[in-house]
Parts: sequence; structure tokens; C-alpha cells
Amino acid sequence: MSLFPRRPIVRIALLFAMAASLVSRFVPAQTDAAPSAPQPVLIELFTSEGCSDCPPADAALEQLDAKQPVPGAQLIVLSEHVTYWNHQGWSDPFSLEIIDLHQEQYVRHFSLPSPATPEFVVDGGEQVAGYDPSKLAQEITHAAATPKLALQIGEARLAADGAIEFSVKGDPGHKGTLVAAVAEDAAQSQIVRGENAGRTLRYVAVVRAFKEFGSGTADGRTLRLSGSELQRAEKDGEPLRLVVFLYNSSNSHVLGVAQRTLAR
Repeated sequence: MSLFPRRPIVRIALLFAMAASLVSRFVPAQTDAAPSAPQPVLIELFTSEGCSDCPPADAALEQLDAKQPVPGAQLIVLSEHVTYWNHQGWSDPFSLEIIDLHQEQYVRHFSLPSPATPEFVVDGGEQVAGYDPSKLAQEITHAAATPKLALQIGEARLAADGAIEFSVKGDPGHKGTLVAAVAEDAAQSQIVRGENAGRTLRYVAVVRAFKEFGSGTADGRTLRLSGSELQRAEKDGEPLRLVVFLYNSSNSHVLGVAQRTLAR
């Protein structure tokens, strides 16, 4: 969790055992009620390839995405790689300075002494420092029971110039700020230096572009992420996930979130 090196390094087998323990904490409730539309929950993970404490959290995020263990919820995950570990002997190829700035918003909101990894943030309103399966399960379950504004992604396409054009439609009465993130569906790295040297690390929904569009923009207008903003995402052949969310600028709480997959 600290910005500074910590040891010992956890074994890969143990990492996945810890991730599986998180999934097992979600016990489906027995109910005879008719199924309703799943409640979307945004789970952000601030992480780094230079941090030896991060792989268990990375594995947990992957399991949450694959297993979707919360009844009645759609877990929308984002792996957000920071840059401030890059001086520790290994430069994370997925790290973005915009993610550092985004985490700083949460540092201020949660009154934390400094940014750190790994850090989960659930629906912008609760954070879990480090990897604490019990607390993470608790926060996700609570978020899944909290109603949100309906948010829909309209037509989304990859333009000829490499940009992504899309539209978002939400409640016209909302006062939230719209954010869009483009994430690589999956990625992996072989780490040769730093705290994770010798490991092959896997990730899900790795953010490659992140942009705030401001308030009043979830009204169906055409929005655009330029090719230069997406240049990191053009290097690989994985599908892209377009994730959009509205948040309350006064407290960072997510008001609505939606996801769409873009083939390329």
C-alpha cells in the first residue's frame, strides 16, 4: 500500500487464492422476486507494475470481472495504473499521468495523507486501501443496493482517424460531471526489474485513455476521444471497453455508470 518498497513478495499461487477468497465472500441471496435489471457498480483499482503489494489486488479485480459474484449487480471494473512507482527500477507501460491526477481527487475527498497503491474505490464513495477482501466485499454489496441514475451509451464507433465517437444519454435533471475511460479488455506484462521482477502479471480493463467531459454533456450529443488521446490503446489488438460515468463533483460519488465493448 505504501509508495515505498515492501517485502517479501507474495507467491503467484497465493495471489489467486486470495482473489478467490474475495469472490467466495459474496453469497447469493435466496429470493422468489422477479429478476430486475442489474445495478451497475464502478470498481476502480489504482495499481502499478512497480508495486509488490499490487498483484493480489490485480488478481481480485480480474476475478470480480469474470465471476460477477454479486447477485443483481453488474460490476464495471477499471484497472488504473499510476506513474509514481516508475522511479523504482521499472517503468509501468500502462501508467498515465491523468490517472495520478484522478487519484489525487480521491486523496482530497477521503482526506488521505498521500496517494498509495493498491487502492480500490467503489462507486467513488468508499475506498479500500491495500487488499482487504472483507471490506471490499462489504463496500461492493452496499453499492449494489444503492440506486443510480440510468445512463446509456448511444452509438459508439471507431472513426477513420483513430478517434472514438460516442454519445451518452442520462437523466436530463442530473447535475453530474461526465467522465469517459477507454480500457484494453486484457493485458499482461513480463516484469524484468523492480519489486515484481521475474513475474508475468495479468490485468483486466486496463485504462489507456481517461477524459472528463464536464457537466451537461450526457444529453445525447456526439462526444469524441481523439486519436492522440487513444494512441496508447492503438498498439494492441484487444477489444476496447468504453466506460462512462457521472459523478457528483462535491463528494465524488458515482451517480450512474455504463459500459460498452468496441471491437477493432
